[in-house]
Amino acid sequence: MDLTVPPGPGVPGGLVIPDVELVERFSRSPGPGGQSVNTTDTRVELVWDPAASTVLDERQRERILGRTTGPITVVAHEHRSQHRNRGAARERLAARIRELLAPPPPPRRPTKPSRGSKERRLEAKRQRGQTKQLRGRVQD
Repeated sequence: MDLTVPPGPGVPGGLVIPDVELVERFSRSPGPGGQSVNTTDTRVELVWDPAASTVLDERQRERILGRTTGPITVVAHEHRSQHRNRGAARERLAARIRELLAPPPPPRRPTKPSRGSKERRLEAKRQRGQTKQLRGRVQD
């Protein structure tokens, strides 16, 4: 089943990653499981290599490879069934791809504190000092 990455920043039309580009590995999961805990392979490891992918354009490929090295791997083992873990791993991979394809935030423009914020800060410091001063020993 193909992996669908919904539209978002950096992926305006979304992506559909064919199943042949995804590698799924299954193994025994740690934690609770009941009677079949030592017999079923419920842990899912999902691997996708963006460098070899055919669905990305050059700009998207450069953006992903600039932020990560090598294949992207996600693991899911929180559910007791392999089917639910496969779904969770696919959701995590889609979220990771959207995160990697998102454009960087605009650079922050440095600003100075306003006069009112300086006055409020100093007034709060005065109040705090006065509160602490009243905690001193009582003079007879």
